[in-house]
Parts: sequence; C-alpha cells; structure tokens
Amino acid sequence: MSENYTKIAIILHWLIGLAIIAMIAMGLILEDIPDDYKFMAYQLHKSIGLTILGLSFFRLFWRLTHRPPALPVNMKPWEIWAAKLTHIGFYVLMIGIPLSGWALVSAAPPPYNFPIMWFGLFEWPHLPVTVDKELSHDFAEVHETLAYLTIILLGLHVGAALKHHFINKDNVLARMLPFLRGAASK
Repeated sequence: MSENYTKIAIILHWLIGLAIIAMIAMGLILEDIPDDYKFMAYQLHKSIGLTILGLSFFRLFWRLTHRPPALPVNMKPWEIWAAKLTHIGFYVLMIGIPLSGWALVSAAPPPYNFPIMWFGLFEWPHLPVTVDKELSHDFAEVHETLAYLTIILLGLHVGAALKHHFINKDNVLARMLPFLRGAASK
C-alpha cells in the first residue's frame, strides 16, 4: 500500500475543499448582496454547489476504488475512530449540502422557482419534489444546518492536520501537500 494519496485524490481534495470554503463564505453573505447582483450570485452559488456534488460523487467513487494510505501506527484508537468518522462526515456533507440546496430550489413555489442555469451554459433540471413553500423552507433549514456543521468539521479537520504536522511530526499533512514530504522527515 502506498504511503501517499494518488494525484487524483489530492486534486479532488483541494478542489472540493477550496470550493466548499468559497461556498460557505458566499452562503454567509448571499442575503446581503445588492439586489442588482443577487440573482447572479445565487446562480453562481447553485452552479458551484452542483459542481461540488458531481466532484464529490467522483471522489467517493475514487475513494472506494483506490485504497487510501494507512494512518500512522502511533495513533491512538480514539484518534483513528475520529479520523474515520470525520471522513465519513465529510462525504455525507459534500453530498448532502448540494442535494439539500437543489431540493430547496426545486420545491420553491413561484416566484422563487427560477431555473438553475449551470454557469449560464444550460438549464439544470429541478428534482422531482412537490412544489411547496414549507417543504422548501425545511430543505433550506437542512441546507443551512449542514453548512454550519461543515464549518465545525472543517475546523476539526484542519486542526488535526496541523497537530499531525507540528506536534506529531508525521506525514499525514504531507500526504495531501506533496511539497511538505521532505519537511515531515526532518
């Protein structure tokens, strides 16, 4: 088994991770965007979200077909459990947040049931859900709650990676940042 992630896994990790961070920032300010730009901002948010959804399904497929590197042998059992649970949580969130956003848009009644234009290139179909204001609101609540859970999980993930690098001095962070590989062994 390799000590490193594949290049595809590394690219997907950083591409999806940076997109999620951008989406969280965007989601926090969407309501405050001037009306002249709000429609465009929401369309961009939806387009990036659907892209994250597609990339996340590909990443999950990649993860299931390419074994990740083993965790360091000196990790405590609770750390191994926490690492596995964190990764499962990320997959649930990377798929659940875009799905809940897609569902809330799909259930929105007029005048809020705008078509989803993926980066202005083509119309993305709505999910086959009942058009209902309350249902759309419920999906919005789920979407928002999952986004806040992502912020918490992201903080734990970054904190754990930094702990591995600076305190444990192992190669966990270097496996996702190849330019650190030499530094981890010093």
